[in-house]
Amino acid sequence: MTAVRSIRTRVRELVDEAWATATETGALPPVPTDARPEIEIERPSNPDHGDLAANLAMKLARPMRRSPLQIAEALAEAMRSVPTATALSDVTVAPPGFINMRLSAAWLETVLDEVRDAGDDFGRVEPATPRHFNVEFVSANPTGPLHVGNARGAFVGDLLCRVLEGAGHRVTREYYFNDAGLQIRNLGVSVTARKLDQDIPEDGYHGAYVDDLARELPDDVWAAANEDGADREMLVADWAQERVRVGIEESLERLGVHFDVWKSESSLHTEGWVDRSVEQLRERGHIYEDGGATWFRSSTFGDDKDRVVYRSGGQPTYFASDIGYVTEKFSRGFDKLIYIWGADHHGTVARVRNAAQALGLPVDEVEMLLVAWVRFVRDGEEIPMSKRSGEFLTLDELLEELGVDAARWSFASRAASSPIDVDLELAKRQSSENPVYYVQYAHARISSILAKAAEAGLAPADDFSGVLEGDAVATGLAREVLRLPEVVEDGAREEETHGITTYAMELATIFHAFYRDRRVVDPDDPATSAGRLALMGVTQAAIRNALALLGISAPASM
Repeated sequence: MTAVRSIRTRVRELVDEAWATATETGALPPVPTDARPEIEIERPSNPDHGDLAANLAMKLARPMRRSPLQIAEALAEAMRSVPTATALSDVTVAPPGFINMRLSAAWLETVLDEVRDAGDDFGRVEPATPRHFNVEFVSANPTGPLHVGNARGAFVGDLLCRVLEGAGHRVTREYYFNDAGLQIRNLGVSVTARKLDQDIPEDGYHGAYVDDLARELPDDVWAAANEDGADREMLVADWAQERVRVGIEESLERLGVHFDVWKSESSLHTEGWVDRSVEQLRERGHIYEDGGATWFRSSTFGDDKDRVVYRSGGQPTYFASDIGYVTEKFSRGFDKLIYIWGADHHGTVARVRNAAQALGLPVDEVEMLLVAWVRFVRDGEEIPMSKRSGEFLTLDELLEELGVDAARWSFASRAASSPIDVDLELAKRQSSENPVYYVQYAHARISSILAKAAEAGLAPADDFSGVLEGDAVATGLAREVLRLPEVVEDGAREEETHGITTYAMELATIFHAFYRDRRVVDPDDPATSAGRLALMGVTQAAIRNALALLGISAPASM
């Protein structure tokens, strides 16, 4: 991978270098290592203040016992003199101690050369400490087709995995499913009822898919289920849940979501993870018996009450499986576990983390992202979602109606914790009102520009030397192109993806404005055209790579 380091990282290093210089020359007093603050580089809300700003002087005021303005002036002076100062065209100080920096056009041009060399790798970054994440998402019970009410986790999880990988980390995608509980038995009861042409019980599963399962039930499975002594409903359920699970997998593959691991709840019991983990808790004094049931002392760790692990009849609870699962996951060597759950699972968060802490596992590396609900609206009316009643819009139906790209954008453009309404008619519209269409059109338009230039005998310049000098519009476009690595870093740190859709929209908008204000294909001025065509190339790469991080296509024509 040819990673292009972010502008923010480079400027942070420049400030650090200036700080060392100011200390060596005596302009600033030394600061003990344990008192050194982190150097933060931000983009000013007012672009008139500069391209980037640092608040380091205000952080150093206390340990240095000097005013922030004095420190800022000393740092700014050092920044003007260090060898890397050619990156900056201007360094100023503003009260109460901000250091404002403007990047030089010549330096930006050298970074653009790196961008072009990186190609499809531009935007991907190399972290100081790569980590191995386990991201478990979707995990809907295999009791019916995946509907869009619980499919938001599929979009959120896959997008997060893509961003984490873009930030240089290793990711294992995992789907955890209940294959033996009461809900699975109810599925077997429902399919059996339809096979016998009987009414489905009220607490069973309704909908056309249950009739389909009854028709598809193999003769040998049905015969085995009806043998003397057989648990008919459970044998039917075993076949039905696997058929549904395969259907879910096919739907997710259509979305472009692939799982590395499909983990069943029953395997945690058969492999002994649940019993061993509970025994470890018992040895640590966190398990007790009361009323015939086995309890975990969750209240010791701040929970409002203790939690049942085994019921009085000896049956394990879902929580028992959660305990075994968190242990099993860490046994595979992951650095961090991320669970992506629906908002209705908030009550489970504390007890699972408490169990991890009681087991001596790194609880700070156990994180649950709670995904808010999504409403799908057509003509102002909400589409109902209930797997049990059989009223829902399946993921397959959504993808058939919207297409993968529009569906992915709809979910990527909002924070996972924010409830969203998806207007199906707007998402299908092919106009500037539809943001994914607007961004894809920018990519396709650049393809058209490059093809038109080739027909006129014009080609992009071999390097960016002089392309930005004296052209504020071109420089503005270049600055936006070069933001992509920062956006990826932020997305991975914040574990969110909506910053990438925002970036793609802003870049597309700036590109369209540039093309409106600057003539790119000009046979009468081939030198200027060559530079601008080179700028078109890296702009297209940035758009394409941002869309790739979202799992969205970048068409060459529309």
